[in-house]
Amino acid sequence: MTQDATTLDVPAVEAWLKEHLPGFEGPVEAEKFAQGQSNPTFRLATPGHRYVLRRKPPGVLLKSAHAVDREYRVQSALQDTAVPVAKMHVLCEDDDVIGSAFYVMDEVAGRNFNLPTLPELAVEDRRPVHDEMGRVLAAIHDVDIDAVGLSDYGPEGNYYARQIGRWTKQYRASETGTLPEMEELIAWLDANIPAEDGQRTLVHGDYRIDNMLFAPDGPECVAVLDWELSTIGHPYADLAAVIMQWQMPAGPEGRGMAGADRKAEGLITDAEFIETYCKRRGIAGIESFGFYLAFSFFRMAAIIQGVKKRALDGNASNPERALKLGEHVPDFAKGGLRAAKSA
Repeated sequence: MTQDATTLDVPAVEAWLKEHLPGFEGPVEAEKFAQGQSNPTFRLATPGHRYVLRRKPPGVLLKSAHAVDREYRVQSALQDTAVPVAKMHVLCEDDDVIGSAFYVMDEVAGRNFNLPTLPELAVEDRRPVHDEMGRVLAAIHDVDIDAVGLSDYGPEGNYYARQIGRWTKQYRASETGTLPEMEELIAWLDANIPAEDGQRTLVHGDYRIDNMLFAPDGPECVAVLDWELSTIGHPYADLAAVIMQWQMPAGPEGRGMAGADRKAEGLITDAEFIETYCKRRGIAGIESFGFYLAFSFFRMAAIIQGVKKRALDGNASNPERALKLGEHVPDFAKGGLRAAKSA
C-alpha cells in the first residue's frame, strides 16, 4: 500500500500491535495531530486505551534525520527520572509494516500551549508555567546519563563543533538558494567555538513550550515531547534555544515574545529565566551567552530549511505550514548574526 505523510495503514498497525503489544485490543481509530512537522504523529484510540504513534515520514530522507528509534530509546531511559515523559510501549523498525519505522506510547492528558505568551491563561497564571519550564530543563540537564544508560547516546568531543558541522551539512543538503547571512553566520560560529567546560549532559534539542504538556488544572509539566533531536552534549544549547524562541515576534507566526510587555502580561524575562536556571543547577553564571544564542538561531535556520525542502519535494507532513515556516530561514540567520555581535 502506498503511503504518504498524512495517512496511516490502520489495519497494518492494528495487526502488528496485536502481536507485539501485550494487552492491546482493537479496534483502532486513528487521527493525525496537526503538530509533529518532522515525524507524523497519530492518536490511536481503542475501546479501552489511548495511544500515540510517531512514525518516520516515508520517502527519501536526510541521513540521521527523523530518528524515531532514538526518541523511543531516550524516553524509555527517562521513565523513572525527574523528567516527565510519556510511557513507552513498543518500537517497530520494520519498514515493511507501514512503510517506515514507528513507535507507540501512551497518550498523556494535558494542556499544550502553542505560544509562550500564554494568551489563554490569566496573567497571574503565566509566570508559574515559565518557571516550570526552567525546572524541567534543569532536570533534563541533571539526569545521571550513566545511571540511565545514556552515556553512549552521543559521541565524545566538542558538542558545538560537532553540531555546527552536522547542521551545516544538513543545510547544504536542503539548500534552495544562497543566503549571505547564513554563510556569514556559519563562518562566525566556526571561528568562535568556546573551550570545553566539562559539562556533558542530556540535551533535548528542541526544547520549547509547544513541545510540552502541562497538567489540566495547574502549571506542572506532565510530559516533554518530541525528542528527535536529543543527544548527549552541552546544556546551554537547550537554554539558548528557549531564549532564541522568545526573541522571535509574538503571535502565531513568530511564536515568540518580542514586543510583549512582559511585566504587565505576567511573563518572565530572558534574564530571569537564565538566572533561575543557573541557580537550580548551581552555576554562577554563563559567559559568552551570545555564542550559544547565535548557535541556536543557526540550527533552527538549518532545521526549517530542511522542512522547506521536504515540502518542495512532496514529503512534508503539513506542506502548507512547512512552506510558511521555510520563509523564515533568513530571519533566523539574521537573528544569529545579531546574537553573535552581542557575544
